[in-house]
Amino acid sequence: MTVPQYLKKQFDIDFPTQEQLENLRYYKYAAVDKSYVTKYILSHYWNWAITLFPMWIAPNLITLIGLGFMATSILLVFYYVPDFSTDAPNWIYFIFACSLWLYSTFDNVDGKQARRTGTSSPLGELFDHGCDALNTTFVAILQCAALGLGHTGKSAAILITCVAGFYMSTAEEYYTKVLYLGYVNGPTEGILLSCFAFIWSGFFGAASWHVPLSQGIPIVAWMFPEKTTASDIFVWSMVIFFFVTLCVPVLYSIYEVCRDKGLDCVNAYMNVCFPIVVFCLAEYCWIMSPTSILLKEKQLCLFALTSGTLFGLMASSIILAHLTRSPYPNLAPMVAPVVIIAVLVNTNMFFGVRVLTPGAEYGLLWLTFLLTCAYYAVWVTLVIDGFCRFLGIRCLVIRRQKQTDQRVPTEVDPEADALLEAEEASSSNNNNIVQDEEGRNTYSTFHS
Repeated sequence: MTVPQYLKKQFDIDFPTQEQLENLRYYKYAAVDKSYVTKYILSHYWNWAITLFPMWIAPNLITLIGLGFMATSILLVFYYVPDFSTDAPNWIYFIFACSLWLYSTFDNVDGKQARRTGTSSPLGELFDHGCDALNTTFVAILQCAALGLGHTGKSAAILITCVAGFYMSTAEEYYTKVLYLGYVNGPTEGILLSCFAFIWSGFFGAASWHVPLSQGIPIVAWMFPEKTTASDIFVWSMVIFFFVTLCVPVLYSIYEVCRDKGLDCVNAYMNVCFPIVVFCLAEYCWIMSPTSILLKEKQLCLFALTSGTLFGLMASSIILAHLTRSPYPNLAPMVAPVVIIAVLVNTNMFFGVRVLTPGAEYGLLWLTFLLTCAYYAVWVTLVIDGFCRFLGIRCLVIRRQKQTDQRVPTEVDPEADALLEAEEASSSNNNNIVQDEEGRNTYSTFHS
């Protein structure tokens, strides 16, 4: 008896449901990528890179290996610079740049491998997006470390902005059925900028980001408040980028879908905005609480991994609902742990009584992390098993027999086709639409 079978029998779990799996027949991937960097430069690089991979390696395995590079860098952060200080050896920042670049490369060639081997499937999109959701937190941690942000509000801003950006991208895809990447987007220009920042820290050290502009670049210092540093510009540019080029366009896209399909726009906005707003506010209140250990005892790394795993489950749940044509998922169970602990650490401010001691908060943080990882592992196991059984595929291995003989036939969905045709018409001048036959062009942090 396999682990998924044991879990389903022991706990009477029916997940994913048969109805959800049947809706995979309507699966059709659609994406629009308007980045000129992708079109004229990186697409040629990815076409060359895919030739380095043997035909026997599964696309999902490529994705997982890419995430492994990032996990290695996270281990380096925990060992050398868990406090996000400027004291780390410079060579680790070059490792950060290499791991992020390799992740991006593997993340973009996995779809091409799926096309080469005839193994494109809904599982590929879910697996890819799930890894991207986890990697969002990994990237934020590396940025905090490479810029030497320390345990400060700027680190909190990076962590929250990256999570919120990816969430909005995922919610947009749920409603529009199309993954949209703008002229300037996180998976392309955002990753290039991050790699540049890591390389800069490798040559000049993380401390170089904290030199006032009046001393480092006096020609532009007059444009900013006194004592502004490059790290300030990096962080707050990300925040502004999120609100101006991502948040507003996504909300407008959802409004257009609701208007065209006769959906309740207020309900859609509540589904999308309420969970992430509460989640981000709870994160901020927990981090910045004067009685919390996160900043005082430098536990932001562990917090980031805990909240990042919860967020990975949130994003993966939305993608699962998108692929299986299910209602927008209830994200309260993923949001609740952060909200509850944020309230507990702030009771002293509101009621004059401190409920959690520093030791209790530390223990609760570890307990939340371990339980979240265990729950996420069970969730992933059940979903992958359900998809593989229904589609007649394997997750990390390519079957020897032809994939087309094993797969469930898909059915035509007029609504999805109409949405895709509309996107094609609106993007015809750019001629840069990626569909299922091109594989999975996914994202890692945020887009515009």
